Amino acid sequence: MSEKPGLFISFEGGEGSGKTTQIRRLEEWFRHQGRDVVVTREPGGSPGAEEIRNLLLTGDPCRWDAVTEAFLMFASRRDHVERTIRPALADGKVVLCDRFADSSVAYQGYGHGLGAEYIRNLWALAIGDFKPDLTLIFDLPIKVGLDRAGARFANVSAAEDRFERMGVEFHQRLRDGFKEISQTDADRCRMIDANSDIDTVAERMISAVKDGLTGQGS
Repeated sequence: MSEKPGLFISFEGGEGSGKTTQIRRLEEWFRHQGRDVVVTREPGGSPGAEEIRNLLLTGDPCRWDAVTEAFLMFASRRDHVERTIRPALADGKVVLCDRFADSSVAYQGYGHGLGAEYIRNLWALAIGDFKPDLTLIFDLPIKVGLDRAGARFANVSAAEDRFERMGVEFHQRLRDGFKEISQTDADRCRMIDANSDIDTVAERMISAVKDGLTGQGS
């Protein structure tokens, strides 16, 4: 077991914000610091959660109503936390997660209109007060993000693009939601301007991580 404490960092943002690319950059950075790193994702991250992922991310955009979608998300999340994240943290590893519960606050709470408080109540029921040590929120204009996401899925059959096909108004609410989340929990969250080239965004991310961990006394 590592002598260093585990560290949990989540990556958030709208569609096409570059989270998946940047999570690999941060993985490399932590490995250079001599840390063991686990990269995971939501929905998914454990065998049971991956099965729920398929239900959530494929099919018609109206396949689930907002409440059903939220419950599926937290069912997946509960399994992910118990089977993947907590054991890795107990072993002193750095866990980098592509989306976590803030995505439910943004997507189902703001995007689908259930309200942030409704989702935070589900959060408490499913996993208590468990949350990331640091959350990185990648922000960019909606059109830029959707264009990037569209290009990513253009040549992929049966793509997990259900959320990308929701209307622009949904994505505007989503972006506004993430901004409000970053303000509500400013000690934990860092907003990163993702409307630049990959290297520039990576530099901003590393700076935000150093700042965030210093602010927590790490």
